[in-house]
Amino acid sequence: MNPVLEELSKIGIVPVIKIDDAKDAVPLAKALLDGGLPCAEVTFRTAAAKDAIAAMAKAYPEMLVGAGTVLTTAQVDDAVAAGARFIVSPGLNPDVVRYCVERDIPIVPGINNPTGVEQALSLGLTTVKFFPAEPSGGVKMIKAMAAPYTSVTFMPTGGVGPDNLKDYLSFPKIIACGGSWMVPPAMVTAGDFDGITRLVREAVDVMLDFKLVHVGINCPDKDAADAGAARMKEIFSFETDVRSVSSFAGTGFEFMNAKGKGTMGHIAIHTSSVERAIYHLTRRGVRIDGESIRLDKNGKPTFAYIAEEIGGFAYHLVQ
Repeated sequence: MNPVLEELSKIGIVPVIKIDDAKDAVPLAKALLDGGLPCAEVTFRTAAAKDAIAAMAKAYPEMLVGAGTVLTTAQVDDAVAAGARFIVSPGLNPDVVRYCVERDIPIVPGINNPTGVEQALSLGLTTVKFFPAEPSGGVKMIKAMAAPYTSVTFMPTGGVGPDNLKDYLSFPKIIACGGSWMVPPAMVTAGDFDGITRLVREAVDVMLDFKLVHVGINCPDKDAADAGAARMKEIFSFETDVRSVSSFAGTGFEFMNAKGKGTMGHIAIHTSSVERAIYHLTRRGVRIDGESIRLDKNGKPTFAYIAEEIGGFAYHLVQ
């Protein structure tokens, strides 16, 4: 996968923004970064788009700024000259796609049917925008199309929001979702960038979907672990599940056969994607214990501890 698209897949959400006045570009970029989304798709639907991209790219070079609603090769030139690092289009224009491919400019053209996928493949692309996502059948349609095209990945946009974001991103062929719910134009115009930062943070939290899974309690030996789980069953009727390294009481309590990580034990936190959680938590200043990371057969992280204790407990992520 192209490095830019790979970075977008870790970010998970691509804010689609419409800027009417270029003066709003830099504070909006800061709001996105502060909220946890270091990327933006600035649509070429306004005259301020080119200047807005240039301002964002100059102020925050670490940010992945792209251009959306790109319809012509001239707009590609304008966007790239301004500092855009990727191009997004609502449909698939073969001339625009070829122009970008020949110049190694990442482009994600819009399609909503198998014919569009075939066109994209014939032009050398394996990642496409699915647009408009919800009116075109949503995640069910993407899954149906992905079946015969095993190498193709999707970036759905159009009708994606906090209520269905997790449904889309739960399908591994979807690398990221485009959306504008966290950057309402009225808030941009009003200069409510603190409010946008809050909405962005909320969007990231919805995507990562952190939830408590279980509490792991360190015990001196297996007998103590088994006894702890058995007592929980006597008191609360939690069924026991004796395993090789621990005994569970229900699904919420794990009694360890020996002292594991954490002074008192560990707490397991579910997330929709350990890879995205590592990316975003690292951006929040959280250190990850690299030696604890477990990978699946595709090399994707599925388990990791954060490198600190809170209240005497270690914390690990699991999906």
